[in-house]
Amino acid sequence: MNDPLPLVIANLKANKTWDQMSAWLNIIGPKAESFAGTVIVCPTAAFLAATFQKINSAGWQIKLSAQDISQFEQGAYTGEVAASQIADLCRYVIIGHSERRQNFNEDDNLLAQKAQNAKKAGLEIIFCIQNPEAKIPEGVNIVAYEPIFAIGTGHPDTPENAQTIGERLKAKGPYTVLYGGSVSPQNTKSFIKQGILDGVLIGANSLDPQKFIQIIKTAS
Repeated sequence: MNDPLPLVIANLKANKTWDQMSAWLNIIGPKAESFAGTVIVCPTAAFLAATFQKINSAGWQIKLSAQDISQFEQGAYTGEVAASQIADLCRYVIIGHSERRQNFNEDDNLLAQKAQNAKKAGLEIIFCIQNPEAKIPEGVNIVAYEPIFAIGTGHPDTPENAQTIGERLKAKGPYTVLYGGSVSPQNTKSFIKQGILDGVLIGANSLDPQKFIQIIKTAS
């Protein structure tokens, strides 16, 4: 993982039309220029190509990530998006998000297959776990701790507990460790100021560009 820390990641999930996404980028793009870390944007798969083109055309210092990939490689899999199909657009991909595990019953074996496909395609994996005992596939460098109780609830984990879990994960391997779960402009600094956690994964509060800008500023 060669991009500078901290990582500030906007997971926009299944939100925004393209006009809304384009307007969001117009606000965020110029603000990312002065950030010493790395801003990563995760739009819906339908907007990956257009987002890639817009970022490159403007010359903004923003990296692009997919929210998910298929466990399959290219083939007769209607509706799926293979890792190799987005590798020219994205540097990163999220795998194992709690919403995928819960809503789509994704288990360790399926996630390991996705991770294998991502590495084969040259993608950097942002692997989400809900507890420090979770299985982490081989080849993963970035781990995002996202406790289920904190996702979209407005009730984040305590910075102290997140730091402790970050230490436990780093004792297992040379991971870049992020925190995700009700990250806000008010709590971002408390999660990363101790130097254990290497960034934040933001969901709901990334939808409002002004809130996301405040998170970027706070993380600086």
